[in-house]
Amino acid sequence: MPRNLLEQLKELTSVVADTGDLNAIRKFAPIDATTNPSLIATASQMPEYREIVDETLLKAKKDSGSGASDAEVLSLAFARLAVSFGKRILEIVPERVSVQADPRLSYDTEGTIKQSRYLISEFEKEGIPRERVMIKIASTWEGICAAKVLEAENLQCNMTLLFGIHQAAGCADVGATIISPYVGRILDWYVKNTGKEYEGAEDPGVISVTNIYNYYKKLGYETEVMGASFRKLSQITELAGCDFLTIGPVQLALLQETTGELTRKLDPAKAATMDIEKITMDEATFVKMHAENVMATEKLSEGIQGFSKALESLEKFMGDRLAQLESGAKIGAVASSVFKVYDLDNDGFITREEWLGLDVVFDALDSDGDGRVSSEEIMAGLGATLQLA
Repeated sequence: MPRNLLEQLKELTSVVADTGDLNAIRKFAPIDATTNPSLIATASQMPEYREIVDETLLKAKKDSGSGASDAEVLSLAFARLAVSFGKRILEIVPERVSVQADPRLSYDTEGTIKQSRYLISEFEKEGIPRERVMIKIASTWEGICAAKVLEAENLQCNMTLLFGIHQAAGCADVGATIISPYVGRILDWYVKNTGKEYEGAEDPGVISVTNIYNYYKKLGYETEVMGASFRKLSQITELAGCDFLTIGPVQLALLQETTGELTRKLDPAKAATMDIEKITMDEATFVKMHAENVMATEKLSEGIQGFSKALESLEKFMGDRLAQLESGAKIGAVASSVFKVYDLDNDGFITREEWLGLDVVFDALDSDGDGRVSSEEIMAGLGATLQLA
């Protein structure tokens, strides 16, 4: 009987669900799960998760005290919400969950360390050991410096928004637990800037992750590689054998529905035979290499902006929701307000560029696959009427 690609992939690679949707995680049975502000923002506005959001908001308001500002309450609520979703995810997956530190702290080493310690402390208060949680940190130089401190405290770091070998080398040197190079976003940049279409092993995102994987295995680094942000099935199959792949529900479903022979493409034994030199990394070298890599420079900045924007959108939603809960008013449609945040040119559609590259969410909402998200698709995806009982 023909086997589907997901079954075969799980034999070669640890599969991670890239979603905050608990139902999707149950369906595809990944080993780990990873979230980010955009995924939590989307899940938070789904009717089935209303109770989690409401409980978290009211408790954050109470614990902040009467003198706390709205910003302080919402900051606490976001951290608590990440922990709430993370806790429920860990009831489903057998190993770990990744939760993201505030992306607005991406260039603030001390701020990232402080919030990461807080997030871990909140998980530990819930009886969840730090071994089951990874903190996602943007792969800036400041983020890498934060990871060095946190890893020394046995706090696992998942280095995200990674687009170049210089970022990968820096993360490995500080002992980061895992890195998440963004395959699809690399491809996006090359397609946009060259006008070419890329397939299979010639895909620039696939090439980047392959080179990083071989660099790590050749030099014996313990940091593991988790390919992320996929545009097409071929990107996933070309990276079969990677330590981890974090895959969204749409691609997971495609893998499950597709049969055929899956061949291992990445192999540590092959990497061991390659002629690869170690990059000596310090801040000056990192800054120089980053400036020379236009793609990495643009995509890192864009990604931080995108995650920050998603968090700000979530905070706006939570602020409105808290006000409604406190007043006892009924909640109307939230989809229209979310739509306005992203429709930057007010043309009635959200393009991938306006969405700032929040890949999994955009693909899930773009139900007709035309590369644009309409207000109707937002309503269908997020749930238009979140009513108080």
